Amino acid sequence: MTVLEGTGVRLRPVAPSDYPAFYGWYEDPELVSPFDRYAPETYDEFVRSVEGAGDDPASLAPRFSVDEARSGRLVGTVGHYVAHPVLEYLDVWYLLGDPAARGRGYGREAVFLLVDHLFRTRSIERVGATVDVGNVPSNRLMEGLGFRVEGTLRSSLFHHGQWHDVRIYGITRPEWATRRPPK
Repeated sequence: MTVLEGTGVRLRPVAPSDYPAFYGWYEDPELVSPFDRYAPETYDEFVRSVEGAGDDPASLAPRFSVDEARSGRLVGTVGHYVAHPVLEYLDVWYLLGDPAARGRGYGREAVFLLVDHLFRTRSIERVGATVDVGNVPSNRLMEGLGFRVEGTLRSSLFHHGQWHDVRIYGITRPEWATRRPPK
């Protein structure tokens, strides 16, 4: 079982005891829907998607739980998925579900640990992310980690009754090799 240790956060395998918190975060329209689709599902469907994520490279289910390193408290989750059926790269995503954990650099460190792990363990040359243009904190996070804006997909994500533009971010293996852990 892979555990990724940082100074502020620890990424560990998802445990069944995490499911209720994850489900609550995903079902909270104020937490998820400002920048993504809000698509409620039943708890059992959610659990099946999480438990099946390991066998499905395109799954958007959580891959790691994010704990605050000092206290061990669950504060979020991160994941990755095959974003395109032909192109060979992975997209990452992240969610700090605990509002008290935001603004402390936990998201930045969690994404750093995940991306570093992916480059160390996978034969990929690029990691990407797709971010709603209105999600200022996430755009800052990606740019702060050295991801480059590669383009904008106009009117490509529908939520809140309207179409939203998203930014496509990417970083290559050689670019990542120059990055240092966030402080």
